[in-house]
Amino acid sequence: MALVNGHAFAGGFMLAMFHDYRVFNPSRGFLCLNEVDLGVPLKPAMSSIFRQKLSPQVYKVMVLEAKRFSAKEALEGGIVDILGGMEECLALVRDRKLNEKAKTGVYGALKAEMFRETLEYVTPEGHEREETRFKKAWELDDQRKDEGKRKVVEWERNGSKAKL
Repeated sequence: MALVNGHAFAGGFMLAMFHDYRVFNPSRGFLCLNEVDLGVPLKPAMSSIFRQKLSPQVYKVMVLEAKRFSAKEALEGGIVDILGGMEECLALVRDRKLNEKAKTGVYGALKAEMFRETLEYVTPEGHEREETRFKKAWELDDQRKDEGKRKVVEWERNGSKAKL
């Protein structure tokens, strides 16, 4: 259970998302992934927890627009479970009988299956594989940009000669 009592940006927001339930202060703060504004890419494990827990529409505006979600917007978007403080947090546990859910012994297994994609990314093998894939994707993107620049220069040089 994450009790977010004010702003949660970037890593703080990610930490809250790794919790099963989130309670957010209704009168203070925003939730935001501002990596696009900072020019910082999300690594696979970072991105996957948001992909797995949020709707595609919320994920899109969160990642591509760095939208700052107010408490009301975060609740409406399913980012948080309830608004409030410690009293509401304890009421959530009590009302949903969360302290009884682990008694059967399968709670952890159910969570592991729900979030197996993210769990795979944080294993040493998964992390290494995804880092390699991530670096390769950046290299290919750099090559694509370089090729595009080369083609623009070539086109500008030969601009008066239309190719049909």
